[in-house]
Amino acid sequence: MRPLFKEVYSLDKRCYSLGMSEDVLMENAASKMYEEIKNRKLKSVFIISGPGNNGADGITLARMLLEEVDVYLFLPFGAKSKMSKLQFKRYKNFGGKYSEFEIDKSKIKKYDCFVDAIFGSGLKRELDNKINSIIKNVNKKDGFKLSCDIPTGLDDNGNKKGEIFKADVTITMGAEKLSLYNDTAKDFVGEIKVANLGISFKNYIQKSKYFVLEKSDMLLPIRKKKTSHKGTYGHLGVLVGEKEGAGIISALAGINFGAGLVTAVTKEKIQIPYEIMHSYSLGNYSALAFGMGMGNFYDDELESICELDIPKVIDADMFYKKEILHCLKKNSVLTPHPKEFSSLLKICKIGKYSTCEIQENRFKLALEFSQKYPNVVLLFKGSNTIIVYKNQLYINPYGTGALSKGGSGDVLSGMIGSLLAQGYHPLKATITASLAHSLAGDIKPNYNLTPLKLIDNFKDLLD
Repeated sequence: MRPLFKEVYSLDKRCYSLGMSEDVLMENAASKMYEEIKNRKLKSVFIISGPGNNGADGITLARMLLEEVDVYLFLPFGAKSKMSKLQFKRYKNFGGKYSEFEIDKSKIKKYDCFVDAIFGSGLKRELDNKINSIIKNVNKKDGFKLSCDIPTGLDDNGNKKGEIFKADVTITMGAEKLSLYNDTAKDFVGEIKVANLGISFKNYIQKSKYFVLEKSDMLLPIRKKKTSHKGTYGHLGVLVGEKEGAGIISALAGINFGAGLVTAVTKEKIQIPYEIMHSYSLGNYSALAFGMGMGNFYDDELESICELDIPKVIDADMFYKKEILHCLKKNSVLTPHPKEFSSLLKICKIGKYSTCEIQENRFKLALEFSQKYPNVVLLFKGSNTIIVYKNQLYINPYGTGALSKGGSGDVLSGMIGSLLAQGYHPLKATITASLAHSLAGDIKPNYNLTPLKLIDNFKDLLD
């Protein structure tokens, strides 16, 4: 996993105190963008630079490209910060082409590359009509699109503040920012690359509580013991409720993700796949998964179910029931989507939020929940899934639109439950299952995924 940062100004400031000037850091930042453009053999570049230091990075890039490509610089607000004025003076000294404040739209012609260096990760206000119009116009153009630090139009939380520059590559300066991994940002950042600012990454960064997960963080339940039996790999119980398909899907995911035994607990006789055991009452399980399609089937027993001293994964209908409060002590994994999270926050008396408010404050509210219930693992579903535990936040960036299909969440619950039954720590179980779930869902065509196909794809996770 890699560390993320809410802001890097404090990291830059520390570099200044160690003798690294702002000018040196800026030259190194622009060099990374220069290399990206040169490696792609792009011949003409249009750069839009803002009035501050993000704009200064763009101006520096423009100077570096002079005489190597056809470069044109546009400054819609002029150069205002100390560094942008200095870099603009240098650019003009070398005879670079530019426009300030206004530009004839005919000059925004066909270029091989468009560079967005308007506003960086510190944006907080709504964009004005002038910038919205420019971004909208550029987004329509063909050509490679490169963003400096973060696409303009995204604020410091990764939320929309107007038209958003749609980048093919975002080169972020110094270290990755948390805002790049908000759900809104996912369709705009493209590939994320980090610019080295002339100091090693280990010397640049400091301690963080935010992390982005990598494929290497997925610890699949490979069976290394040659002498074992089904009990060695745990027994998962799955409560099958009113919408029976949800529970059956979870049970199938559990048996296919390594659990030695999986039992479907039902209230009435239903058809159960042969590989799944069946019971009408709770038994002695290593872990329990419930909530998926549950309805009101277990209302009379919920409190006693929640009090069971075994690892539990809790989903769906449980987030609308006050008995969930009995599950928030330890060894529980909660897997809500935004609407379910809204209900959970209300039951927990953290606050009343609409789903829109929750999506705009995903990181903040997930951490607030973790501060109140530090021993519970929260997996907050999204295109970039959030996992929090003990006030540490982890982001799974591998989610795809293919998983936007009924039953995908039931598969995930079964996967987490399976790993809990096999003895994984709740955090490790959640991280591994979340990554495996996303990677198994990365298929073509991406509209063709079903829960059973997703489960079948577990066999390909080592490829």
